[in-house]
Amino acid sequence: MLSPERLALPDYEYLAQRHVLTYMEDAVCQLLENKEDISQYGIARFFTEYFNSVCQGTHILFREFSFIQATPHNRASFLRAFWRCFRTVGKNGDLLTMREYHCLLQLLCPDFPLELTQKAARIVLMDDAMDCLMSFSDFLLAFQIQFYYSEFLESVAAIYQDLLSGKNPNTVIVPTSSSGQHRQRPALGEASTLEGVEASLFCQCLENLCDRHKYSCPPPALVKEALSDVQRLTFCGFLVALSKHNGINQALGALPDKGDLMHDPAMDAELERLLVQIPGLVNSVTAGPEASCLPSRPPPRVGSPWRPLHHARKVDAESDGSTEETDESET
Repeated sequence: MLSPERLALPDYEYLAQRHVLTYMEDAVCQLLENKEDISQYGIARFFTEYFNSVCQGTHILFREFSFIQATPHNRASFLRAFWRCFRTVGKNGDLLTMREYHCLLQLLCPDFPLELTQKAARIVLMDDAMDCLMSFSDFLLAFQIQFYYSEFLESVAAIYQDLLSGKNPNTVIVPTSSSGQHRQRPALGEASTLEGVEASLFCQCLENLCDRHKYSCPPPALVKEALSDVQRLTFCGFLVALSKHNGINQALGALPDKGDLMHDPAMDAELERLLVQIPGLVNSVTAGPEASCLPSRPPPRVGSPWRPLHHARKVDAESDGSTEETDESET
């Protein structure tokens, strides 16, 4: 049965909103790159596996950054994969630096840009040094806002700088021959020393901006709610408010509430199932102290189930024996 949203939109608009053409182009490119291997089991099976992986959110594993950020679904899938793969960092209470979190991101996306990680870290650390330690939950929620809404936040930063300089961003300026030179905006570091801008005027500008960013901005009502208790705010304060607002996190839908970030019963059950299948692992864990004197022997290599070919190129290069990617794809 078709959803009300699907019935309300024309076919071409619905396909564009869901970025179906993006996935079709990517599937065809991978089909052409691996046509010799795909011919062994058929094109129909390849497309079935490809779009199943898109639905499951595993299609972004080990892909290039340009593909990961190509659609909102890809971004949400990457956030969910990062959380599920590395939530044990938070579960163990470990604190990491910005560079260490960036290394974790590069395990899933080798060309992930450092700039995005730095921006996320600034939301958490604010005026502290960039080499300070951060908890997994604080970094993840800040990273979610910076990564998923990156284009929207760039526009918000421009609006904030205009308000600081006394310019109304909602004013339409007609260019003339005498307007050749533009006033230079103050740097973000200089703006942070000021008292910020008036929250009500800032919210009004954001409402107008959200009308132009229908699919890449948080719900305007929730943004207004997040800023309802402040009279003035800085741009960094705005980012912090977004990252800490539970309603915005729920509206995005990629991560659970902050209190549940360390809990993933489905993943825990899957890990236990996989550990039981590894010969000798359970016995070695439960063996007595005398077993530690015996010479160790590497366990036999267990063949993994068949994977879609669109992962084959990256799995061969990235595989280090870990089970994170397997866990993600099987859930």
